[in-house]
Amino acid sequence: MAKDPNDPATPWRDNLEALAMAIMMALLLKYFIIEAYKIPSGSMQPTLIGDERAEIFDRILVDKVSFKFRDPKRFEVVVFKYPLDLSKNFVKRVIGIGPEHLKIEYGDVKHRKDPSEEWRILRRPRPIQRETWKRLDLVKPENTNWFAESPGLRWSIEGRRIEANGAGRAHFGPDQGAVTDDYLDGYPDGLRAVVEPKFGDNNLVGDVRVDCEVEVLPETEAVGIQLKESVRLFTFRLPGPAAPEGARPTIEKTMGPSYRGTEESRTIEADEPFRLEAGKTYRIGAQNLDDLIEIDVDGEVICSLEIPSVAQDQRSSCFVFLEGARSGAVFDDLMAYRDIYYTGGGEYHIPAGHYFMLGDNTQDSSDSREWKYARLLIEDESGEEQVVVGNFRKDPDLWQRNPVLVGAGDPEGSMVRFRDRYGEPYWLRARGYPWASPSNEPAPFVPRRMIQGRALAVFWPMVPRLGVYRLKWIH
Repeated sequence: MAKDPNDPATPWRDNLEALAMAIMMALLLKYFIIEAYKIPSGSMQPTLIGDERAEIFDRILVDKVSFKFRDPKRFEVVVFKYPLDLSKNFVKRVIGIGPEHLKIEYGDVKHRKDPSEEWRILRRPRPIQRETWKRLDLVKPENTNWFAESPGLRWSIEGRRIEANGAGRAHFGPDQGAVTDDYLDGYPDGLRAVVEPKFGDNNLVGDVRVDCEVEVLPETEAVGIQLKESVRLFTFRLPGPAAPEGARPTIEKTMGPSYRGTEESRTIEADEPFRLEAGKTYRIGAQNLDDLIEIDVDGEVICSLEIPSVAQDQRSSCFVFLEGARSGAVFDDLMAYRDIYYTGGGEYHIPAGHYFMLGDNTQDSSDSREWKYARLLIEDESGEEQVVVGNFRKDPDLWQRNPVLVGAGDPEGSMVRFRDRYGEPYWLRARGYPWASPSNEPAPFVPRRMIQGRALAVFWPMVPRLGVYRLKWIH
């Protein structure tokens, strides 16, 4: 209704009404539509980053509407109430959806509906793959991590660029070093010198990727990438301008001389003929991920091959090569990546209506693999016994443990601090309580009702001095 011009002016009232409406809209947005969260740790690196030492904390927008109309999907990044401490919100990736069985083995995750089925490896869609690959090299390295195979090879290598003349091969890492799960892999260059690694790099990672921009000379017969895993060598070959008419890209799998199993060598061709054109720049990539070998050109997969799972020895190496004595090419923006290596192991039976959550930075993530309840039997002032339930932690940081002994050796008696699942602290006299060996039980699942929303985008921070620009959609 329009305001009567004869009414007296009440600017203070108008301002109060406008302020009240703004507050109400902000509350509606926060609790029902969209909310901003701060990422406090690196448990979801490289997707999300938080580090106290570097003072870098991603700010994300969370969609709180979608899950009112549908259930979370596998591999989505979600915000949920931490079941073991309901005073906290966690951000993790949905990996398991009940009812199903889940298994973590040799760094991979497998699933099946019930024991009557074979285990199948969980494969992420391409957009999520791009989000979770961890870079093994710097964007602008002072020294190169690529090395020519033959000392007399006429290849010029500088940083992540190779000017290749003649047939030959170059490998990533000195002495073809095996790829391991180094803690700093995937961090932006500016943070690698600031972030303090918390765990060592001792797990061999078999799932790797190499990609680059390539431009070939007219005399080039073939250009390609090789990935080695244990005794298996995967050769991805792209025909060059000097290749025969009708030549097709191929993937060749060969078994090393020390192999004594039943797996056979094999070569497959792409469905369509394809040759690299001289003077044209292509983006090529080859990867070994989740028992699937793929080669892509300008973002399109042109050839793929399913392979059996490898056992414990996943030692891997990466190479690029040229074929033909008069071949020539420029490899630029050359980068090697590794996949997430999920540490730990075990099998889980996820009940219906529950979810299994994992962090992308599996070395430093409190997630479904380790969650346990602690149950303490205590007495109140009236002598009545009750059971208090909370998060069972063995963190090296004393104040992250739960329960924790405080004031050991105090003549008045030591105290036990224990936080229950609602975040409420209990201070108990150590004397007379069975606190020292609390019963604990695995609690790896998140009920559907505790999932708050879906992580949409990172909108901050921007730190030019460290080369950190965190503005992106979350996959």
